[in-house]
Amino acid sequence: MGRAGRVHRWIMLLGALVAAAELAACTSGAGSSVPKSTEQQVSPAAAATPAKITQTPGADTKNVSPADPVRVTVKDGAITDIHLRNAQGREVAGATAADRHSWTATESLGYTKEYTWSGTVLGSDGKQVPLTGTFSTLTPATQISAQLNIGDDDTVGVAMPIVLIFDSPVRDKASVEKALSVQTSTPTGGSWAWMDDNTIHYRPMNYWVPGTKVSVVAKLYGTPFGDGAYGADDLTLSFTVGRMLVLRGNTQTHRLQMIRDGQVVADYPASYGLDSDPGRVTHSGIHVVMSKSAMFSMSNPAYHYDNVVVPWAVRISNNGEFVHGLQDSIWAQGSQNVSHGCVNLAPDNAHIVFDQVIPGDPVEISGSTQQLGPADGDFYDWTVPWEQWRAKSALH
Repeated sequence: MGRAGRVHRWIMLLGALVAAAELAACTSGAGSSVPKSTEQQVSPAAAATPAKITQTPGADTKNVSPADPVRVTVKDGAITDIHLRNAQGREVAGATAADRHSWTATESLGYTKEYTWSGTVLGSDGKQVPLTGTFSTLTPATQISAQLNIGDDDTVGVAMPIVLIFDSPVRDKASVEKALSVQTSTPTGGSWAWMDDNTIHYRPMNYWVPGTKVSVVAKLYGTPFGDGAYGADDLTLSFTVGRMLVLRGNTQTHRLQMIRDGQVVADYPASYGLDSDPGRVTHSGIHVVMSKSAMFSMSNPAYHYDNVVVPWAVRISNNGEFVHGLQDSIWAQGSQNVSHGCVNLAPDNAHIVFDQVIPGDPVEISGSTQQLGPADGDFYDWTVPWEQWRAKSALH
C-alpha cells in the first residue's frame, strides 16, 4: 500500500479513538464528580446514641404504693441485666421484654420496704450505663381485709349477687371500686353498689344467663381505702351460673311453684305469714336462696317460741324468712296464712325443694302488704330498680 493509503488508515483509526473517548464520556455519571466509594461512606458516630433509661419508681421516690407499676424502659439501647432488691437482699421477680427494651415487676412490693435498682444497659453507642437508685414504699395507718360470699369454683343460682364485706369502714369508696373487676363469658351488663360503708354488692341488670362463667378480681393490696388505710390482700374468684330455677309464691293463692327453664315443674300448697300481723307477714319481693340446713332450730322471743326444730330449711333473707317443712301447719297449707313469716310446706314437699335449690336461686314472693327492703338485711338487691341500683356505685 502506498503512503497515501497508510495516512488514510491512520486518520480513520484516530477518528475511531476519538469517538470511543466521547462515548465513554457520555456513559459516565453526568454531573457526578464524587467517587462511588465516597458516596457510600456513613459515619458510625452519626447513628450512635447513648441509652436513655426511665425507672418507675425513680430514685429517691418515697411513699410508693405497692399497687403502682414498677418497670424500667430503655430507648436507644437494650437491657444487659437488671435487678430490684429489698433491704434484705431479696430480689423482686420480673420479666424482660423480648426486645430487651423494658422490664416489668411480676410480683407486688411490700409495705414499709426500701428497694434498690442495679444492673446495666448497653447503649447504641456501645457504652454501658448503670442502673442505680433507691426508693421506698408507704406505711399504712391500718390494713383492711375483705371476704367474698361465693366460694371459688362454686355453681350458683341466676340471682346470686357478688358480695364483698370489709372488716373496717371504707372511706374512699371510689378508689376501692376502681380496683374491682368482673369478667363474664357471656356479655353481661352489671354494676357495683355500696350497701353500707363495709359492704359492696355486684349484680347484673337482669338475672345472670345460665351457664355464664364469671371471674372477679379485687386488686385491693396497695389500694388506698381513705384515712391512711390500705388493702391487706388481693382477692380472686371464679364461679359458674347454674340452670334457671325459680321459686314463685303468692301469699293470696297460698301456693309455691317451682319453675325450671320457664316450665312449672311443681306446685305446692303453702302457708305464709299471718296477714293480720305486720310483724309476721311474709315480705313480697325477689328473695335469694342464701343457705340450706337439713334441720334448723328457730327461736323468736317476741312471739314466745324457742328452739323449734324444723326440717329442710332454706334461708331466703336475713330477716328470719325461710322455706321449710312443718307438719303442724299442713291443715292450713293451701288455704290460710298462719306462719311467723316463713313459707311452710309439707315436709315431703320441703324436702324436694331443699334438694333442688342452690344458693343464688331467686324466690319471688307477691301478694303481701309488706315489701322486702334494706331493713331485711343483705340480698334485697333485686328489689332495687336498676337506675337506683347504679346510683349506689361510687363511680356512677
